[in-house]
Amino acid sequence: MTSESAALRERLVTFMHEQVLPRHPDVHREIASSPAGHRPAVLAELKARARAQGLWNLGMPTLPDDAPGTRLSNEAFAPMAEIMGWVYWAAEIFNCHAPDLPNMEMLVQLANEEQRRQWLSPLLEGAVCSGFAMTEPDVASSDARNIRCSIERSGDEWVLNGRKWFVGNVGRPDCRFVIAMGVSDPEAPPTRRHSAVIVPVDAPGVEFVRHVPILGSRHRYGPHGELRFNNARVPVGNLLGEQGRGFAAAQVRLATARIHHCMRFLGAAEVVLRLMIERASQRHPFGQALIDRETVQHWIARSRLELEQARLLTLDAARQLDALGGIGARRAISMIKLAVAEACFALGDRAIQTFGAAGVTEDTPVGSFFAEARAFRIYDGPDEVHLRTIARMELDETGARWPAPLLPMLHVPAGL
Repeated sequence: MTSESAALRERLVTFMHEQVLPRHPDVHREIASSPAGHRPAVLAELKARARAQGLWNLGMPTLPDDAPGTRLSNEAFAPMAEIMGWVYWAAEIFNCHAPDLPNMEMLVQLANEEQRRQWLSPLLEGAVCSGFAMTEPDVASSDARNIRCSIERSGDEWVLNGRKWFVGNVGRPDCRFVIAMGVSDPEAPPTRRHSAVIVPVDAPGVEFVRHVPILGSRHRYGPHGELRFNNARVPVGNLLGEQGRGFAAAQVRLATARIHHCMRFLGAAEVVLRLMIERASQRHPFGQALIDRETVQHWIARSRLELEQARLLTLDAARQLDALGGIGARRAISMIKLAVAEACFALGDRAIQTFGAAGVTEDTPVGSFFAEARAFRIYDGPDEVHLRTIARMELDETGARWPAPLLPMLHVPAGL
């Protein structure tokens, strides 16, 4: 890290210890007893303090000249995202939360001046929130070419019809719009059929259906919503980027979003590992502390190993994203999506076993972390899709790396 980034990181750590962690019990209790999407009043106070300390819009490498933010590279921001992941509500204090942060990235890269004024500026100020509507319940959305939601031109409007779910932020009072993906060119080649459109949540024909429970949890703070577009109409000027280039538009946000998600998960994982060690030190079944049992020590050691591997891969993916762009860093990003999800899932399972019955309750963060880690193996592309991507790229590069077959050269017949 540069000296400037290191100093910023220390300010963030101090802010988390002094301003965020002491407030967590009260904030968590208020959130847990409130409707989905409720925001405690103290968050506005903390946002103002964070912004006054220069801890605002840390995750945006590129910003308009007059926009507030630090303009850190992805590599410099990644350790900050991990710290924000210590508690589930912290990233919003710094305006670095999903899905708003990757949506801001899309708008910075693709929006025209009017779209920036109307939709980007309020997000950069933290005055509103937004959603991203891509996944659909009626198709295998792991293959984005299956997306069916239609976006048809009708005069000076786009008309949308279809269902979307796992749309972050919708249902919150301050959610103003979603960026929706749909089919605008049904006769075009598969990767040129889709477009991205900005849809205000109060547009005619936009129906909020429900918040989707996740593994028994209603995700009270960061709920996933389901939307239905019933001849929803938006101005033609709400097209984001080029018509038929929706997949290219989505890639602008997906690469950075995956790095942010991975680093925040690693921050939460560090907290869970610490809690696991504390719990094992306090419990004494059959006359011996859990922490002194070899099995628990192995769990701790393996968890540390897996988290360190995942962290280093993620930092390298951030470095590649800065240097090579989303396409150039594609394999690295698929690798971290797998590595972080698997490491966190394994840690969550071990932590629950260490906590015993308390691990499956909501009295500690352990159960929620495990549920989130399991879901993370599907979010942003299931494990199997990323494995397929990595394998295909490896096979494609094998010929360039090894122009001649190795087996004939390295095979030594038995007896010689």
